[in-house]
Amino acid sequence: MWTSSRASGDRIAAVDALRGFALLGILAVNIAFLGSGYRMAGLPEPGFDGPLDWGVRWFVTMFLENKFYLLFSFLFGYSLTLQLDSAARRGAAFSPMFLRRLAGLFLLGLAHGVLLFPGDILATYAVVGLALLALRTLPARTALIAAVTLTSLLAVAFVLAAVAAGLGFHVPGTGSGGAAEALRTDMLLRGGPGMIIAEHLHELSMIAVLRVLFQGPAVLAACLVGLALGKQGALRAPNPATLRTLQRYGFTVGIAGQAIHAYSTWGGSSGVLRLLGQAVDLVTAPLLAAAYAATLLRLLPHLPRLGRLLAAPGRMALTNYLGQSAICSLIFTGYGLALVDRVSPPAEMLVALAVFAFQAAASHWWLHRHRYGPVEWLLRALTYWKIPAKKVQPT
Repeated sequence: MWTSSRASGDRIAAVDALRGFALLGILAVNIAFLGSGYRMAGLPEPGFDGPLDWGVRWFVTMFLENKFYLLFSFLFGYSLTLQLDSAARRGAAFSPMFLRRLAGLFLLGLAHGVLLFPGDILATYAVVGLALLALRTLPARTALIAAVTLTSLLAVAFVLAAVAAGLGFHVPGTGSGGAAEALRTDMLLRGGPGMIIAEHLHELSMIAVLRVLFQGPAVLAACLVGLALGKQGALRAPNPATLRTLQRYGFTVGIAGQAIHAYSTWGGSSGVLRLLGQAVDLVTAPLLAAAYAATLLRLLPHLPRLGRLLAAPGRMALTNYLGQSAICSLIFTGYGLALVDRVSPPAEMLVALAVFAFQAAASHWWLHRHRYGPVEWLLRALTYWKIPAKKVQPT
């Protein structure tokens, strides 16, 4: 029987299942950027222009994009409260351990961004984690107010940017690189390791503004929500009425807002409308992400197999996140098959499902024999500054 209570030790089963669910959504979004220089440039792949291709693009933008990294960010903030509780029970100093953990995340993110995928989120978590560490004593209500305020200010900033763009001012970091940039990316990604790394470094420099202006503050806001709900222990015994309310408003307002966002992305719109769509996305993507989480939490007690399926990859989320990029790099870049921009959007979704299915099976196999995933073990060693046990203790 599935339960939201602690699965083993300090783990909460629902947190692991939500993390596994977020991993699947992140892969379904990231695979398009891993597999196409055009998508990285903000353009549709010109070789795939059929109705099904466009249907997948609209579906991903409307229902998946910018939802699952927010869910992952929420869990990052929630997990901070679990780590604080664990340190308090052991009488250990929390800040040095957490700072070592953030340093490890930053180094992993830097390597990931340079070698595999410039859309890395780990380095952003490491930087945001510094702010979260400073804000960890905020009362739950204050943390929620801060999250709402930050999101609102960011949305207003995008509206002002849209107004400025409409008046003819140049707004940095919001334009597409164009088809020429996409072709250059494709050529380099099909090359050898040196060309791939050079292109990743170029892309990292191009998206730095996006990280500072958009993703970083949005991640911090989601982390603050996780921090607030973690202080209340919300995932140990989720309130059914609260979950229903999240579904009601999250699906109605969230889907409506995301329809606007998808149209601003793919409807042949101007830069002004794209910016306004980003503002709408900032406000409504968290609502839809919350509705997804609430739905899964309501389903888990009735579908225990689903919970177990998602929990294993969720326990190895860091290993699997990096593994997704490694597998996709072998498929799409010159590290392997070099199929960049040669796989249609529907086929990419099938590849994503296959990769996640493989990772779920591999995670179950690994965790029957080991206490932690390989990268989790490494990060834990750095965090606690000692070698953790590798094997599962016999019972």
